[in-house]
Amino acid sequence: MAPMALPGYDELRPRIAANLSAFRRRSALPLTEGLRHAAVTVCVLQDGAGRPYTIVIRRSAHGRNAGQWALPGGRLDDGEDALAAAERELEEEVSVRGVEVAGVLDDFVTDSGFVITPVVAFGGRQRPRGDPYEVASVHRVPLERFLAPGVPRWRIDEEGRSLLQMPLGPSIVIHAPTGAILWQFAEVALKGRDLRVAGVAQPHWTRR
Repeated sequence: MAPMALPGYDELRPRIAANLSAFRRRSALPLTEGLRHAAVTVCVLQDGAGRPYTIVIRRSAHGRNAGQWALPGGRLDDGEDALAAAERELEEEVSVRGVEVAGVLDDFVTDSGFVITPVVAFGGRQRPRGDPYEVASVHRVPLERFLAPGVPRWRIDEEGRSLLQMPLGPSIVIHAPTGAILWQFAEVALKGRDLRVAGVAQPHWTRR
């Protein structure tokens, strides 16, 4: 079966916005004891030919989740809401600013004690640049990659658990929680489906 084709950025924007508007997200708020709140952004950008893509980052050796694949994002500051935090972190980590929020996916509660609120936003034709302290590298993922055969795929770990993998490039394989968020983005925002990912298992090494 041939993968679903995607239109260019300008044609895709209203489809994503409509799909997210029709989606009834699930919130994990208010926070229960021991949980912390963070926000990330799935930022839809366009290349020089008008083709839509998003970005993933590899965390630097500094701080939490060193070396792991991630979406731009981080913890909320005191008095900050998730949308403001997502936009702030997007600008701080990859120098993308002035985005238009398209919608919000389900909160994802991680094994390490975070409630992650995933924001989907349009950023137009900007050039992401990683902050050298927080970001080891920034990688473009064409949105058509989410529709390719074998995305997602599943592997069984040593405990017999089925683990999600999102193979989004030759050397990019992303697990939950980031992989779960991206899987929901693909199903909900790109395909207009109603997918929930709260039960997706995380590899133990993502708990660092």
